[in-house]
Amino acid sequence: MLRELAKLSGGMLFLGGHVADPETARLLARDDAPPVRTPRRGRRLRHGGARSGYDWRSPVELLGLAAIWGGSFLFLRIATPHFGPAPLVDLRLALGALVLTPFLWRERARFPWSRWPQLAAIGLINTLIPFLLFAWSAERAPAGVSAIVNSMAVPFAALAAFALFGERIGGRRLAGLLGGLVGVAVLASGDLAGASLGPAVAAGALAALFYGVSANVVKRYLADLPPIAVAAATLGSGAVLLAPFAAWTWPSAPIPLQAWLCVIAIGIVCTGIAYGVYFRLIQRVGAPRATMVTYLVPVFGVLWAWLALGEALTLGMAAGGALILGGLLLAQSQRRERTVRRLEVVRVSAQPCVDCRG
Repeated sequence: MLRELAKLSGGMLFLGGHVADPETARLLARDDAPPVRTPRRGRRLRHGGARSGYDWRSPVELLGLAAIWGGSFLFLRIATPHFGPAPLVDLRLALGALVLTPFLWRERARFPWSRWPQLAAIGLINTLIPFLLFAWSAERAPAGVSAIVNSMAVPFAALAAFALFGERIGGRRLAGLLGGLVGVAVLASGDLAGASLGPAVAAGALAALFYGVSANVVKRYLADLPPIAVAAATLGSGAVLLAPFAAWTWPSAPIPLQAWLCVIAIGIVCTGIAYGVYFRLIQRVGAPRATMVTYLVPVFGVLWAWLALGEALTLGMAAGGALILGGLLLAQSQRRERTVRRLEVVRVSAQPCVDCRG
């Protein structure tokens, strides 16, 4: 299983981005797809030659994963005011790494000490800084706003690939990115109880940008390692790096039980268990279908915030969310291209062979 997951590390964003460079996902799905056999006597065959049947596990896991990741913004909103950003994020990183440690231990031979400085540096931009930014934003903006802005990670990944590595961005991705940025501006123009949401939205957008950059860095430099083990290593590295600052800023006031439960849920469920579900979903249905979770996370983020905290969906949130998700959809869409196979023309001569030796 880990060997198959390693193929997918090139297009993967860790928690929060949840996904994938669309082009990489498409190529992986195409390369890994087994040949489809022509059915006989009218029998309808499923992908890979099996008889057709509805697999209820995939949509259930997809919805469950979106619900879990959407809930992470609600938990942040509840717990961050009691813990503060640094202690909360350090606990989240440590708990997530603890859940995934068995995968890292299993692959420990592939993680020599020489790779750990690189893993720590990537963990800094892939988890530690984005998690801190979203925690800081959670103190100042509704949970639904953070969930919506998080979706910008996908078009930002395309922008980072273009800016850092010269990859072709394409007209559709560029239009999707621009549409998403307009949506971010619409969100930032709103206010909450007279306070501007601009700083919180900017922090969330910057976190999404870090997700996009780190996705490309992982694709370039860690594609030879199993992704679940890489996740454990980067989460653990981030927890160690942040530990001194978290201890220094640990709150002096008693922390309520509800806040503790939210932190445990973020670390174990939203960060640790959710990874296992996501990778298994990729293995079963392929990366392109698994990336559909990106569209559902903001829906659940707004829904949980409304049910648990009474946060209403404002007109600005609806308009900004529609622009961001519309841009995301446009950025991930691929133009169908007709592939023409060039056949080499072999000319047959009727002249006798003058240089034939045999």
